[in-house]
Amino acid sequence: MRKLAFLAPLAVVLAVGTAPAMAEPASISVTVGPDLQQKAEYLGAREVQEQTDRLAAVVERALARDNALDGAQIDLVLTDLKPNRPTFQQLIDRPGLDGHRSISIGGATIEGQIITADGRTLPVRYDWYSTSLADVYGFDTWHDANRAYRRLADNLADGRYVRP
Repeated sequence: MRKLAFLAPLAVVLAVGTAPAMAEPASISVTVGPDLQQKAEYLGAREVQEQTDRLAAVVERALARDNALDGAQIDLVLTDLKPNRPTFQQLIDRPGLDGHRSISIGGATIEGQIITADGRTLPVRYDWYSTSLADVYGFDTWHDANRAYRRLADNLADGRYVRP
């Protein structure tokens, strides 16, 4: 009987290793729109690039969690981006800004398209911004932009591509 105890884990490993391959995950690319490229010097090119990477990661994680849009090509364009607090570049350019007490209405606008595994092209449009300074409660520079990314990612995973 003890000999069988050693074979059980081996059987599990072999069963998992020979299981059929899962569907190909969605391929996600994020670019910066022309208007935001002009603002990148003001916001900081490094921070804008970090936000494109963050958007791609958040969308990828949400789609993988829900196994949504497998095999699709998702091309997103970050068209507008507003921080809640001054960026590093803004603090350098304007030394009088207070990085902790200076707050602003933040958010992001994202557009693009999805090419599904079966070849259909679907438009993507989403934006979310704080409506007042009272809504700004995060301590992160990009708190509201991150909220916009999470909401877009949840919408994509749920099949809602265009915000009404």
